[in-house]
Amino acid sequence: MITLKNGTVFIDNEFKKVDVQIEGEKIVSIGENLSGGQEIDCKDKLIAPSFMDSHVHWREPGQEYKETIYTGSRAAAKGGYTTVFLMPNITPKPNTVENMKYIQALLDKDSIIDAYQTGTITFDQSGLGDKLSDMEEIAPYVCGYSDDGHGVYTSSTMYEAMKKAAKLNKPMICHCEDRDLLYGGVMHEGEASKKLGLPGILGITETLEIARNGIIAGETGCHLHVCHTSIKGSVDIVRYFKNQGFHVTCEATPHHLVSIDEDCDPNDANWKMNPPLESREDRDALVQGLIDGTVDCIATDHAPHTLEEKAKGWRKCPFGITGHETAFPLVYTELVKTGKVKLSLILNKMSHDMAKTFGLPTHDIYEGNDANITIIDLNEHYQIDSSTFVSKGQNTPYNGKWVYGKILYTIKRGEIIYGL
Repeated sequence: MITLKNGTVFIDNEFKKVDVQIEGEKIVSIGENLSGGQEIDCKDKLIAPSFMDSHVHWREPGQEYKETIYTGSRAAAKGGYTTVFLMPNITPKPNTVENMKYIQALLDKDSIIDAYQTGTITFDQSGLGDKLSDMEEIAPYVCGYSDDGHGVYTSSTMYEAMKKAAKLNKPMICHCEDRDLLYGGVMHEGEASKKLGLPGILGITETLEIARNGIIAGETGCHLHVCHTSIKGSVDIVRYFKNQGFHVTCEATPHHLVSIDEDCDPNDANWKMNPPLESREDRDALVQGLIDGTVDCIATDHAPHTLEEKAKGWRKCPFGITGHETAFPLVYTELVKTGKVKLSLILNKMSHDMAKTFGLPTHDIYEGNDANITIIDLNEHYQIDSSTFVSKGQNTPYNGKWVYGKILYTIKRGEIIYGL
């Protein structure tokens, strides 16, 4: 038994001064003056549902030098997460039953949190050609389908894939990018890219493919989930599709919600990510999308790379930043502490609303539910230190940044999987 005492608990969108008692995997009692078992004093601490992340790269199998299931899952736990969706950028590809069984065995062996693998859309995950993965056969093993890192090139291929996904009742989790418009860009096309002398990426690269995919989703009845939405036009289009009654949802990352292209340092390629950081107007539109419900959830797009790879500079290094261990403190510091959004909104977007988006059981705190909980010190003011990351990836542009909100404990179905 574990008793969480004297804390402030996020329950039913309210903050209540109550104790929480856990026995086995379940929350068995919520009330005042509870005692028994291992007692954890949570005075002046927040007790919240553990986080869920719809967009994660753990690199295994295939690129274990960047991250492993072992390190990735423990980094996630340190960040307050107990459920993640894994993108298909691995080798072998999650495109057949044989490969899925192999991948699932690795997850069962080394992950300390619930990790669900996406299957590929196109067989080789390139987004090119018209050969699809074994979508029907792998359906029992996957949480959805994605070619993350690539947009699906032809409309006919996407149409056929979405028809299958709709019949299988699985979401299409789409990296939306029209590759014909990339032109070798490495950051957002705008005044900042001109000032830094770096090739830009047009915003419509993302928006055009969201528009096409949304129309096909409406035609087929498929659930389209748009990955890492980054610009105002994309938010506007997703909002339009929602208003039309299409099953279209989207996510935004902490870095797109708190940073803009003007923050990019030409000498630090850790700022290079895909989609790139956009303009102030785009960032503000994303935040407004959170508030009005257009943006359904916050996802990290945790993308570890080695420091040696990032040291190649803006033009040659891979896109992506690590995100598990910085997500909550970044959005809490930059959005909640500044008064832009309410803490309750952030907690929902990082947990309840992802569950709602994908039809998963929630981590909400109530008697009888599984005990998936994170305990946070909102008052602790500290510097992000990438050298202390559990993740193999130290590629963050936020190293040294002062933030509030430190994860103290993470509990998954009654077991403390992270604790200071």
